[in-house]
Amino acid sequence: MEVLSLQPVANSSEAANLSRPLKSLHLTNSWHETSGGIAAFYRALMAAANVRGQFMSLVVPGDRDHPEDIGKFCRIYYVKSPRAPFNSHYRVMYPNQYLAAGSAVQRILAAESPDLVEICDKYTLAYLGILLRRGLLNGIANRPVVVGLSCERMDDNFRSYLGRLPLARAFCAAYMKWLYFPFFDHHIANSAYTAEELRAASKEQEITRHVWVRPMGVALGDLSPARRSHEGRRALLQKCGAETDCVLLVYAGRLAPEKNLRLLFDLLVRLAGNAKNKYRLLVAGDGIERTRWEEFCKKRVPGRALFLGHIKDRSEYADLLANADAFVHPNPDEPFGIAPLEAMASGLPLVAPNRGGVTSYASLDRT
Repeated sequence: MEVLSLQPVANSSEAANLSRPLKSLHLTNSWHETSGGIAAFYRALMAAANVRGQFMSLVVPGDRDHPEDIGKFCRIYYVKSPRAPFNSHYRVMYPNQYLAAGSAVQRILAAESPDLVEICDKYTLAYLGILLRRGLLNGIANRPVVVGLSCERMDDNFRSYLGRLPLARAFCAAYMKWLYFPFFDHHIANSAYTAEELRAASKEQEITRHVWVRPMGVALGDLSPARRSHEGRRALLQKCGAETDCVLLVYAGRLAPEKNLRLLFDLLVRLAGNAKNKYRLLVAGDGIERTRWEEFCKKRVPGRALFLGHIKDRSEYADLLANADAFVHPNPDEPFGIAPLEAMASGLPLVAPNRGGVTSYASLDRT
């Protein structure tokens, strides 16, 4: 096993030369090789931190303990963690990895001594927030500012994976009010839709907590309508075996229960029965429901859907968006939705529900 290197990102002399800039440490369980918007956000944050000379550490679950330096100012600490119970594509850091003295996360906190700790998780990592605020971790000398980052809603996730159980909404509301919300000094949400759950939890509390709405964004370096071309469109048509008059629809995102994919593929079934127009659906992404929906399409709409898997190459992904005809996003409970925003940046018309975080940036056409 490779041992975690616990030297801080910068040594003391480098920090002194930079007048001791703020050091932040971020923790999330929403990370794996093909994970979506949250991982993209942290990669962009590290890129910006390196440009600005800001020291930043990110702690994520992995298959083994090891660090990875990202530029001069940033580091990712991978902490060996088991697979998640409801989605095996992810791993989960549990409380035992930060409760005990000498545990992996405690050693990282002691080495980095951050001024600010941001936690993006409502379940197993959230309890670290209250431990830091109350100074209950013996090995941690400083008391950092503790921020909760909400990139999804608990009630939506609960319903997606466990169904509409009796009293589920009341349970989520109580958990958010009495456990999650008071654990942090401040809260950041990626959309007004996500913030609604936090603000509901703040009512009738005798403590002051700020809830800041800070939408995410996309890198425009690769995304552009200018990438649309006859050659690019012809290549997409050939890839899915379609004729030149075919309408090419795109979905990009994780293939997971919370994405409401039933609506997407039921829509394809209905469109397949339209004799006037020919449709193909290009699916960019991976996840635990991929096999299910591939089999569904083979039975119900053979030849109408092409599953591309996770597209690592940004140029290939940008060409896909620019040369399709429309982007279909089926999730009415999307916390924000980076992929629909990427589609709009590529000049691609967006078809999406008129609720959720997507409405933070997508105008509604009521004609």
